[in-house]
Amino acid sequence: MTTYPLLDVSHPVVKKAHHFMYTHARLLDRYRFEYATGQRSAESVVQALAAYQNQDGGFGHALEPDIRSPYSQPQGAEFALHLLDEVHFYPERILTGLGFFLQKHANAKTGGWPYSFKNVNDYPHAPWWTTEKDDTASLNPSGSIIGLLYKCKDWHPFLRESWFKKAEDFVWSSLENAELKGYHDLIQAIHFLETQDESDRSIRLKQKLDHLLEQPGVIELDPEATGYVQKVLDWAPRSDSYAAHFIPKEITQQHLEHLLASQQEDGGWPISWPALSVASEAEWRGHLTMERLKTLASYGII
Repeated sequence: MTTYPLLDVSHPVVKKAHHFMYTHARLLDRYRFEYATGQRSAESVVQALAAYQNQDGGFGHALEPDIRSPYSQPQGAEFALHLLDEVHFYPERILTGLGFFLQKHANAKTGGWPYSFKNVNDYPHAPWWTTEKDDTASLNPSGSIIGLLYKCKDWHPFLRESWFKKAEDFVWSSLENAELKGYHDLIQAIHFLETQDESDRSIRLKQKLDHLLEQPGVIELDPEATGYVQKVLDWAPRSDSYAAHFIPKEITQQHLEHLLASQQEDGGWPISWPALSVASEAEWRGHLTMERLKTLASYGII
């Protein structure tokens, strides 16, 4: 279970972020802020999240702010599961619908889910979401989806479902046989493997993952690096993150100091990729500001 300390509303960084959240962030992220400061329940955060759930059980409506489509997407399912994990609350009304969606759209041959569905193209979206075919399963987001479903095993019997077992087999096979490269592959591997019991198979794949994480340039160590790069605190957003032990403590400290200095005058943190629109940028910044606050709290900075 992922845990973060409560944010201290009197801390100058949190007070500054408070102003940003109420001038820029969407309701969901304002509720997350209130939950993180002990002012709101997990149930109310999930109630705000439920507004993004469709009748098919999946999540759309720009829950992932660079996908403006109302249609449900696999990435929306992953996004929603991360938020449920954040508040440690998994109501049946959310999970049952999500299970129906995942079962219906799992690849019939291999298991797992595609990167995105072709209907993403029908609405404004960031160019990297453009999809020509949606009949091929992808480790991204299948790895995280299965890993996150493991975290709610005490709330719902997903692990006994045949579609779950098939998707899990797809993730295992992908980790064993595919060439893993870059943040978006490796973070999926982390989200999956950190939920698995110790076995010869998981130990072997963690060794493979560790070898990749140790390669120069995989984890960006320069806190001043610009552009769409994944730095130390993207890989290790918590002090107990899987990737944290690959990073020297003095480097982590440099990144924490840089993160503090990166809070903008309006109280939020910037995104590091081209914004699709003014709305998507504000929504992403609200989400990212919450992520940055959680990271600073986890490392005891705020």
